[in-house]
Amino acid sequence: MTALAPTLEAFFCERLITQRHASPNTISAYRDSFRLLLTYLHDATGTQPNDLEMEALDAGTIGAFLDHLETVRGVGVATRNARLAAIHSLFRFAAFRHPEHSGLIARVLDIPTKRADSTDISYLSQDEVEALVSAPDITTRRGRRDRCLLAVAVQTGLRVSELVGLRRHDVTLGTGAHVTCVGKGRKQRSTPLTVETAQIVQQWLTEQENDQDAPLFPGPTRRRLTADAVRRIVQRHAATAAKTHPTIAGKNVTPHVLRHTCAMRLLHAGVDRAVIALWLGHESIRTTDIYQHADLALKERALARMTPGQPRTVPRYRPPDELLAFLESL
Repeated sequence: MTALAPTLEAFFCERLITQRHASPNTISAYRDSFRLLLTYLHDATGTQPNDLEMEALDAGTIGAFLDHLETVRGVGVATRNARLAAIHSLFRFAAFRHPEHSGLIARVLDIPTKRADSTDISYLSQDEVEALVSAPDITTRRGRRDRCLLAVAVQTGLRVSELVGLRRHDVTLGTGAHVTCVGKGRKQRSTPLTVETAQIVQQWLTEQENDQDAPLFPGPTRRRLTADAVRRIVQRHAATAAKTHPTIAGKNVTPHVLRHTCAMRLLHAGVDRAVIALWLGHESIRTTDIYQHADLALKERALARMTPGQPRTVPRYRPPDELLAFLESL
C-alpha cells in the first residue's frame, strides 16, 4: 500500500468525521469526487487506486481531470469547482502528514477555481405558486403528501436535503408554528410556518402513524424520500400546473427554484437581507445579494422614484484674492 491510500482513508476518518464532524452530505460529495478521480487515473494509467503514489496526483494530472469532468462528463463550472475544493481539502491535510511532498502539494493547491458566468435566478410568481400547490390530486394519499411537501418547500425555502430529512418531531404546530432542521455545517435553525401552511401540515399529520421519528414525507416503503424523488414530484406537478398557467412551462421548475421563490417573496415583502439569510441558512449575508440583482420589480420601483428635474447649475469658481488667483493659475 502506498502513501496515498492511507492518507485518503485518514482524511475521511480523522479530518472529516472526527475533527470536522462533517455532515453525511459533505462526506458523500467528497467520496464521489475522489471516486471519480481514482477512476479517471485508473483509466488513464491502468494502475489500481490502491497502488497509486502521491506523485500520480500532480497539478497537471489534476488539471486534466478537471478538464475531463467538463468536456467528457459535461458537468458545469460549479460542480467542477466543488470537485476541486474536495481535492484542495485533501492536499491541505496531506501537507501536515507528508512534508516531503510539499512542492507537489503547493502546486496542486495553486490550481484556481474557475469563474462561472452569472445566471438569472428563476422563481415563481404568486399565481404560479398557487397553481403548483393546487396541482396534486388531494383525493389520493400521495397527492396530499405532495401538496404538503410543495407548500412547505415554497414557504420555508428549505434545501431539498433539509426537506427530505424532516421528521414528525421537527414540526411544531399551534401558536408559533415552525419546522426545525439541521442544515449545512450541522447548523440547526427554525423556520416559521404561515397559518395556511400549518393547516396543510396538520391535515397531513392526521394521516401519519404516531411515530415522532418517522419521516414527514415518506415514500412508498415509508422511508424518507430521496432528492431525486422530490425533483420528480416537483416536475410532475409543475407540468400539471402549466396546463392552467402556461408561463410555468417556460421555467425549469426544480426544488431549488422553490427555494429561490421563497427568497424572492420575502424580498418583495420588504424583509431585511440579514433576516432572509438567516431564514435560508446562508453562511454569509452576501449570498442573499443574488436575489436583489434578480428582482426586476425592485429596480422598477427605484426607477419610478427617480423623477426628472432641472439640471443643477454650479457657478464657476472665482478666486476672491490676487494671491489665490496666482495659485490657481499655476
